[in-house]
Amino acid sequence: MSAPPIHILTHEFYPRRGGIATVTEEIALAAAVLGAEVEVWAPASPAGTIEQSRPFRLRRLPLQGTHNFWCLVQMARALIRERRRLRQATVWLSEPGPMLTLMGLQLIRAFRPPRLILTFHGSEILRFHRNPLTRVLARRLIRHATRISTLTHYTRELLCRHFPEAAAKTCLTPGALRTGFTTTPEPGPAPQGRIGILTVGRLHPRKGQLQTLQALLALSADRRAQLEYWLVGSGDRPRYERQLRAAAAAADFPVKFLGNLSAARLAAVYDQAGIFAMTSIKHGLSIEGFGLVYLEAAAHGLPVVAHAIGGVGEAVADGVTGLLVAPDEPAALTAALARLIDDPALRHRLGDAGRTWARRHDWQDSARRLFDLPASPAATP
Repeated sequence: MSAPPIHILTHEFYPRRGGIATVTEEIALAAAVLGAEVEVWAPASPAGTIEQSRPFRLRRLPLQGTHNFWCLVQMARALIRERRRLRQATVWLSEPGPMLTLMGLQLIRAFRPPRLILTFHGSEILRFHRNPLTRVLARRLIRHATRISTLTHYTRELLCRHFPEAAAKTCLTPGALRTGFTTTPEPGPAPQGRIGILTVGRLHPRKGQLQTLQALLALSADRRAQLEYWLVGSGDRPRYERQLRAAAAAADFPVKFLGNLSAARLAAVYDQAGIFAMTSIKHGLSIEGFGLVYLEAAAHGLPVVAHAIGGVGEAVADGVTGLLVAPDEPAALTAALARLIDDPALRHRLGDAGRTWARRHDWQDSARRLFDLPASPAATP
């Protein structure tokens, strides 16, 4: 008897950027490569988007990919229309958007998939638990789930602390490098002989770009003369971006806002940088559950500077692939950056270790754990 098809429901998918979109696509790809029949339900793509060839079916839904009421309604409509087909499938809710939809539909048994898998990333756990209604509905959804996954031990502990019902059915599906991820053997020199300090992430207070910039501004003048700060990514927080640009204007070293980059251009920027810094902080109920960009930076041979917060310690090995500092000690962050600027041998040692560290896990292992797939595609009769 063949395995049931896998239906993956998400509000975050290509061309949208971010960790959840990457996790969803990579697990879908890995499951398809392992022989599963996979269908992904994702938001409509912007006009002009060129769809890539994928070994799974991609169904675009008429929603924008937010968690607003209209998007939840559109996802609910799709679930209701396809309820009979979903009864014969494994349904994976890869992020909180479709979870919110199913929290309401689960009250009607006919709309509840019999094989349900959930993946939690971090911040949504706190949001679901804070609201009395979503707390009750999330507990019910967790009880109905066949399996639950997290990318890190930190997120698993956070989930089980707030929703103990999840403990007996939770597995770890670690993050890994993107399929086709490539690096050069050795990084190239930064322009003008300076050390490029690189941050990759959306411009958002939680990503800590302002803390990194302030730490760089606190360096001695001779160290500041050796560096440039590069920020890759865009955001929807105009006030925060204005703060960043104002701080950048006060710097006596180059600060470059590079925006969103293609994969090829981003790879080139990684290879020109000398240090990767993403000093995430807790922002309201938003936390860093892992951080795939830490793995990408390590794979490019970059030493990492980060805050010891959330699941970051499972993406960066302190003293092995990078330096972790407490998020409430700005002087310690400046000292960590100064240490790497002053010590090329340390940068090289941490970067070399990072190349191996970043490749510890792969998406096929995670897909096997999530869906109980065999180690190789099923033999053709």
